Amino acid sequence: MNRFFGRFAFGPAIVALVLLGVGALLSWLLVIHSLEVKSQAGYDVPRMVLFYSTLPRLATALLAGAALSLAGALLQQVLRNPLADPTTLGISAGANLALVVTTLFFPGLLGLGRDLVALGGSAVVACIVMSLGARRGFSPFSLVLSGLVISLWCGALSAILALLNERYLVSLFIWGAGSLAQQSWVIPISLLWKTAIIAIICALVMRPLSLLDLGEGTASALGVRLVRLRFIVVGGAVALAAIVTSAVGVIGFIGLVAPTIARLSGARRPQQLLLWSPLIGAGLLLIADASIQLVAGELGEFLPTGAVTAIFGSPLLLLLLPRLKVRHRALQMKERARSWAPAGTNTLAVALCLLFVALVVAVFVGRGIDGSWGLPQAALFGEIIPMRLPKVFAALSSGAMLAVAGVILQRITGNEMASPEVLGISAGATFGVAIAVFIFVPGLAGQLTFAAIGALVVLAVILLSSMRTGLAPERVLLAGISLSAMVDAIVGVLSSTGDPRAVLLMRWMSGSTYGVDGRSAATVTIAAAILTAAAFLARRWLDILPLGPSPALAVGIPVRKSRFLLFGLAGLMSAAATLSVGPLTFVGLMGPHLAREAGLVRALPQMAGAAAIGGALMVLADFIGRTIVWPYQIPAGLVSALVGAPFLMMMLRRKS
Repeated sequence: MNRFFGRFAFGPAIVALVLLGVGALLSWLLVIHSLEVKSQAGYDVPRMVLFYSTLPRLATALLAGAALSLAGALLQQVLRNPLADPTTLGISAGANLALVVTTLFFPGLLGLGRDLVALGGSAVVACIVMSLGARRGFSPFSLVLSGLVISLWCGALSAILALLNERYLVSLFIWGAGSLAQQSWVIPISLLWKTAIIAIICALVMRPLSLLDLGEGTASALGVRLVRLRFIVVGGAVALAAIVTSAVGVIGFIGLVAPTIARLSGARRPQQLLLWSPLIGAGLLLIADASIQLVAGELGEFLPTGAVTAIFGSPLLLLLLPRLKVRHRALQMKERARSWAPAGTNTLAVALCLLFVALVVAVFVGRGIDGSWGLPQAALFGEIIPMRLPKVFAALSSGAMLAVAGVILQRITGNEMASPEVLGISAGATFGVAIAVFIFVPGLAGQLTFAAIGALVVLAVILLSSMRTGLAPERVLLAGISLSAMVDAIVGVLSSTGDPRAVLLMRWMSGSTYGVDGRSAATVTIAAAILTAAAFLARRWLDILPLGPSPALAVGIPVRKSRFLLFGLAGLMSAAATLSVGPLTFVGLMGPHLAREAGLVRALPQMAGAAAIGGALMVLADFIGRTIVWPYQIPAGLVSALVGAPFLMMMLRRKS
């Protein structure tokens, strides 16, 4: 009897029942009005809406939440990675991109089934992520880093296609944000039997999956075939994410939050985790969707549930984060045994030369009226160059600041995935600008102030939630992911209100330099010069702090004060850069990695190299976005992801 109750795990059971109970109560409040309406002659419209729209939508919320949570629990268990879920590994983004590309270029393939198209995109992304992770021992950070890079690439390409083909993809773009609106029972019934089949298949491998808790070596000695087990379990998780994405779009965060809550509430065994995570996820998504319909009323059909879900899940994860016991630490990459001279000097010189070439090309090369490439005509030279220079220098300054901020964050947190974008600092700056635009409508100085406040608030929350654990990389990353998702969701909800200012905000979020003029470019450039110089002056701190608190104190460095100042400096740089190129660049992650992989190990050369690489990436992104689909323009922030992510993936292919 004790053995049975020990396996039952009352903690997650209580959490699941409470969540499902709250969801049921909200659902009852939603449908009770329709039940009280008496039938009249002719069509009974309220009851038709109830039986063919409201109830199928609630059922879809339950099934989608359960499927995504089961997928996240499977990935976390088989990969020994508490950060794994369909969103962080890029699986959902791959399915979404496959559907966008197929809808636009190969609509005939949709006749084979949306599930197959989504499954193909998810499978391709999963194979890429697994192959990159295998080269570094399936390190949790390597896997999630690869997934985030690929997810950004897929998301940027989807956004570019939507911008260029808005009249064709507008409905798909709304659906991609995670819409649970239904007009029949077709989708919930389809989700039910497909999820059930995949769950039964995964249940058959429960015993070998449980043996992984003993370690891979012990599990192999007991007869577990690790490669086949990973293939089956990851394949099941990919299939679950694909069928949900093909049915209702991308609903992020549920697959990460639900298993985390189950684990924190007492689910210790794999059986407990895989049993209670789907129920917890179903309750979370049901609460989110029912709340949307109750609060928004008729407008609930237009609010993306996938975005609103993060508003509910993020605070809950932040509250529970201090109790999370992370068992699987990242495999630390060995630093290259290179000194700055001469290899580092040569690398830095090459980076500066590439930056110079990028500046020359971006300023002087363009396309004429007939679409031909070349230099500006002599008569137009004096008019075109002054228009290009502010945009080029704004892109250069912003890219350099994001890259240097990434170096600072990675060094003081010991987290190779830390960057302004991943930790939510850029999202905080975006939220600050959104408040400025929607409420106060100040000028450039006011927007910069609000962006800085938003970035620093997000940074402070991350520090407070992770300080007790010594800034453990896993907790810092989880806090950053949750805050970033929450802020992006709030901005997404604001943008879905139909306010004309939302168009300006969305254009700015995509990383466009359209609105940059001489004044704003000068402001960003001056800010970059001052803040980057301050970062260079702190090079001694950045060289010693990664060694640990004891060595830093031994040489007289005030650890708390220096960390606080460096975090603040990174926040200010992120806020200033986000004003020009938006929050979607990912340069803050790519620049430091590319500089380190090129052999720049010490703080000063790495910051200089990262600044040159980040600046060159943004300048090239702005140039490509301005010319590649002439006469149309693509936002530089989106293009920078397409330009830089492949380089980072090539670097990740190399073993540590």
